[in-house]
Amino acid sequence: MRGARSLKGIQLVAVLALLAWPFLVWFGLTRNSLHWLLPIIALLLAFRLYQVKSQRGPMRYVLQAVALAGLTLCLMSYVLKTHQLLLFYPVVVNLVMLGVFGSSLWSSMPMVERLARLQEPELPLSGVRYTRKVTQIWCVFFILNGSMALFTVLLGDIRLWTLWNGMIAYLLMGALMAGEWLVRRRRILRDAA
Repeated sequence: MRGARSLKGIQLVAVLALLAWPFLVWFGLTRNSLHWLLPIIALLLAFRLYQVKSQRGPMRYVLQAVALAGLTLCLMSYVLKTHQLLLFYPVVVNLVMLGVFGSSLWSSMPMVERLARLQEPELPLSGVRYTRKVTQIWCVFFILNGSMALFTVLLGDIRLWTLWNGMIAYLLMGALMAGEWLVRRRRILRDAA
């Protein structure tokens, strides 16, 4: 029982570390602390990669790819002794997400439909069309967000990079999720009437 709680605590820390990536990198770069922080981040990412292997569902491979990308950037930064590589993590995450969501548009079931079918296995045809549009919207989001993340890296302003990747991007993502949820609720109520 105690081991299970410890494992869940480590899982939570790993997820929080990924969400806090911009702040950890900012702290490490501005305080010249990445020499000790980098191995901790890499260890948490390795644990996350291991932990995600046991998950099921359509997001499993996405989460693995994101953790592997972060781990690779950590290792490259350590070996090459250039910690600025860590700044590319949000760019890589957006590329991975765009690749997964975008490639799913050419399959029989786009990513958002796969996620929707976890809650509603018998999705009506109108829901299938809707989830395809939502998948396209997410692709546009990943292109725009990834482009802005790359711009902040190339600009070289660590404060702007941290502000965009640590706050603004999360707020925009949350707004898109909330907006999509509200539209979906409205469509369900309209279809039920």
